[in-house]
Amino acid sequence: MCLAVPGKIIETEVVNGVRLGRVQFGGIFRQAYLDFVPEAAVGDFVLVHVGFAISRIDAEEAAETYRLLEQAGAPQEELGGSDS
Repeated sequence: MCLAVPGKIIETEVVNGVRLGRVQFGGIFRQAYLDFVPEAAVGDFVLVHVGFAISRIDAEEAAETYRLLEQAGAPQEELGGSDS
């Protein structure tokens, strides 16, 4: 099974002709390739699979996915939440 995780685009840049974004996944930041979603901009949520943004989603869908991941046992620090 493949899993795409929602993340929020924090910033974008073009490096050697490739559009990259700094994407926030809860409390974690990673680089993702954005060329498959040319309409995605800073502040948008995207689904990322193996480092590639594959679609744009709305904030409600992202929040629901995070809720489901939390129910499945994903660590709070990875989801951006805190129990303390």
